Amino acid sequence: MVNLDSSFLIDLLAGEPRAVAKAAELDRSEESRCVCAPAAAEVMIGAYRLGGAYLSRAKKLIDSLPLLPFDRAAYHQSGRLGSELQRRGIPLGQGDLFIAAISIQAGERLLTHDRGFSRVPGLAVETY
Repeated sequence: MVNLDSSFLIDLLAGEPRAVAKAAELDRSEESRCVCAPAAAEVMIGAYRLGGAYLSRAKKLIDSLPLLPFDRAAYHQSGRLGSELQRRGIPLGQGDLFIAAISIQAGERLLTHDRGFSRVPGLAVETY
């Protein structure tokens, strides 16, 4: 299963060709996809701001995906990871930290356009 980051989902909703091609590749492979709550929230913030058809498409897409939980294990993972990244001098924003920690905790790779995730130790990252 692959965890879809907000950058991928936003690009897909916008019809960005690389994201559309990657989604088609995932469809052909029949690989399961999921999203975590922080990434879903990032998408929905923009969707509610834009409204209309974009909001409808975003809701349909996000609601079709299994949701990875931000549970006790994930928030402890966030604490460990955030502390380590700060110690190394490469902190992440809180949303990205939560997305990375949830992905690591769930053992899922993260599909993202954000190359900053590649600095996160223990996170399997796939870009497009």
